[in-house]
Amino acid sequence: MSKRTLYQVFESRTALFAAIIRRMQNMFTRPLTRDELARPLAERLHLLLTPSGEERADLLPLAILRAMITEAERQPDLAHEFLQEGPYALYAMIRAELDRSVARGEIRISDTGAAARLLADMAHENVLEKLVISPPARRYPDAYNCRLELAIRVFLGGIGESEQAAASELCDSTLAL
Repeated sequence: MSKRTLYQVFESRTALFAAIIRRMQNMFTRPLTRDELARPLAERLHLLLTPSGEERADLLPLAILRAMITEAERQPDLAHEFLQEGPYALYAMIRAELDRSVARGEIRISDTGAAARLLADMAHENVLEKLVISPPARRYPDAYNCRLELAIRVFLGGIGESEQAAASELCDSTLAL
């Protein structure tokens, strides 16, 4: 594709970059359907935070993140778009579900914005490890699902000794992968 054709589709480099980040975000999350919105909060969060079945290379999002970190000071508009279309969009999606649950009386949370950030951090792996270790360890869907289930359970109900033991037994072998 020529540069001219590219700029006919996207008005600027920032718009192109935002589209790339949105596409990557759609690999990691997905909006809920109308029918799914009626499900209990734990199910909605699981559906929302479960990556799509699309095959993807783990290296592309990391390469883009590394480039973003390197260029953020010189390209603040790209850094802003990255945050808006990436992590902030994820927080907004989670917050919408938390707000919906508060309105329904399913949960009581005074600051759903902070709670959304907390759940996102709990559900996803530490990105610093991925950035520092090269090549990054292969990501196994079972390990992600186990972490996500534990994150949602801890987030919604805390973790007691019996739950902690059950979670450890369930996830020890999976997370070791």
